[in-house]
Amino acid sequence: MPIKTLIRTGLVWLLCSGSAWAAVDARDHDAFWLWSGVAAQPVLDQAKTLYVLQGQIFAPRGDRQRVDFIAQGMSVTHLPQQDLWIVYRAHTLRWPESVYKQLLGQVQRWRQAGNAVTGIQIDFDARTRYLQDYVAFLKDLRQRLPAHYKLSITGLMDWSSNADPQAIGQLKGVVDEVVVQTYQGRHSIANYAAYLPRLSQLGLPFKIGLIQGGEWDAPDYLQRSAWFLGYVVFLRNER
Repeated sequence: MPIKTLIRTGLVWLLCSGSAWAAVDARDHDAFWLWSGVAAQPVLDQAKTLYVLQGQIFAPRGDRQRVDFIAQGMSVTHLPQQDLWIVYRAHTLRWPESVYKQLLGQVQRWRQAGNAVTGIQIDFDARTRYLQDYVAFLKDLRQRLPAHYKLSITGLMDWSSNADPQAIGQLKGVVDEVVVQTYQGRHSIANYAAYLPRLSQLGLPFKIGLIQGGEWDAPDYLQRSAWFLGYVVFLRNER
């Protein structure tokens, strides 16, 4: 077989096998995470949905009794997007009443500024073996939230393969969406594609979280899933 034919055949095989991918271009999307320290980009002009970081909750090292709420991100302002999620990065689930009070007061201030606040999102790396503890935390948080707010969470990809189905099932009616992160740090996770076929088995509405400039090859079956709600892109600064 001529060498040119071999090259063409190889390219066709790569495309058909789904191994071809392109860098995530934020201009192809309309939902974004806007994190602390990330500069505004022109692509925000086309945003319909924003997930805006507003604080972190963590326990200082060496002090098991103390939990701090640190406000982060942009100041409260009026944003034009039709869906605004207020995001909190949690490093601990042991929240005192003061944290709930600060969080809910902050969300209310965003609403009073004329924003279409859809709800809050909790960004917490819940390992599969501790998922039951996370479920209990989220059930309590759901009870504290005013009924007009939705509850979103980020999720790890291995939930679809390793999580206890009973624990996942308890999230139904508690969370309104799970945004499954396909990246870590500034890069896409190398084997992300291995987890995607099982995401629909979670039985929960889900979105796919992408990193701007990262690797992504969109499988056709995602669009066919009744649970799939679209994408959220984590915006980052250029180095």
